[in-house]
Amino acid sequence: MNDDKFHDECAVVGVYGHPEAANLTYLGLYALQHRGQESTGIVSSDTRGIHTEIGMGRVNDFFNEERLSRLPGPLAIGHNRYSTTGTSTLRNAQPLAVDYSRGSLAIAHNGNLVNAHRVRSELEAYGSIFRSTSDTEVILHLIAQARSKDLVDCTVEALQQVQGAYSLLIMSREELIAVRDPHGFRPLCLGQLGDAYVLASETCALDLIEAEYLREVMPGELIRISAAGVQSYLPFAPAPSRRCVFELIYFARPDSDVFGHNVYLMRKAFGSRLAREAPIQADVVIPVPDSGIPAALGFAEAAGIPFDIGLIRNHYVGRTFIEPQSSIRHFGVKIKLNANRQFLEGKRVVVVDDSIIRGTTSQKLVQMIRQAGAKEVHMRISSPPTTHPCLYGIDTPTSDELIASSHTVDEICEYLQADSLAYLSHDGMMRVARESEQSYCSACFTGDYPIHVPWREDVQQLPLFQSY
Repeated sequence: MNDDKFHDECAVVGVYGHPEAANLTYLGLYALQHRGQESTGIVSSDTRGIHTEIGMGRVNDFFNEERLSRLPGPLAIGHNRYSTTGTSTLRNAQPLAVDYSRGSLAIAHNGNLVNAHRVRSELEAYGSIFRSTSDTEVILHLIAQARSKDLVDCTVEALQQVQGAYSLLIMSREELIAVRDPHGFRPLCLGQLGDAYVLASETCALDLIEAEYLREVMPGELIRISAAGVQSYLPFAPAPSRRCVFELIYFARPDSDVFGHNVYLMRKAFGSRLAREAPIQADVVIPVPDSGIPAALGFAEAAGIPFDIGLIRNHYVGRTFIEPQSSIRHFGVKIKLNANRQFLEGKRVVVVDDSIIRGTTSQKLVQMIRQAGAKEVHMRISSPPTTHPCLYGIDTPTSDELIASSHTVDEICEYLQADSLAYLSHDGMMRVARESEQSYCSACFTGDYPIHVPWREDVQQLPLFQSY
């Protein structure tokens, strides 16, 4: 996936009962950097009070030994954030932390609330003042206004008033709460490190700190970890499972287990299925690195075509650089990827990627490969055409910007200037996932949104509130 595609979503990490909780949280966030690179933060508790370090940029750029030393205590939660364009500000960075009449509270959120605009308007009408534009702060206000003195009861009361996707970590001075929405859109897992417990968006965070994976936090489950131990609740009405299938296609790290599947093996299987659905005569299969590598390996094995690296990625490109004059064409792509001319020249090439969103980067890649001397360029995409924006936690373009929403596969192929183009079928994708179609949310491919957006009729546009 490249710059014309979905942006990364967010990551949450929590540690309870370890003397170096903040340090472990930092390492977990480091492992989950791929899920958000705009801002990062950790809130810790030493039972006497909570301590906050939140800033812009990547984990290893913001955190240092001095900042981590200001986060004492055996309890911590952390967050990596991706923001939509124009909203990358410190006031929206997480975890959000407040002091209120019943004590201290911090929250970290991965997901998106589809009714946040309406709930926020109602809260403001009764005097609530918001300091950010995030839907996460809506949950914080609802918890603070809940009638119970018990944090679990307050959390349940708050979440019964919102709709959408959420994998949440909430902490007071003494306890840690994890909760996942009833549909289970976003992943969240529970691990153990000695006597300590760890919660994270993906299992790769547990691997880094050598924590034992215990299980997923189940859809609709609330877990409280306190001095009394680990307590599990199912306080919400059951709902059909709607796990995000794009976690398996692109978002999650390949070495993670998500929704009960190893992500790397799943992506290889997507590629293998694609080769059977859309065979082609070619000399070599190459991936768009890095996200297209597992699917390209699966495609090559199933098709009996050699796999090789034809596009070389520069892993040291930052988010900003000085653009040259327009005489250097396609600079934004070429600084990140370069075609291996000596290898590609004269070959019939299959290029495998995980998705096409706007199509601009894919078009430039096809041109780059042709300029390197390839005789034929065939595009194969290991997911169905992306026709609709996500409303549940991913910052995506509007339908007008999604090329597959208004163009046929043949028209997209012509736009890319490829010799052929084929996508994995929706049925094929679901068969590979080894679950019934109803177990996953695939609204970005079908437009079949599991949760109605109650405050606007046109779901072709993004909600007012940002994705986290």
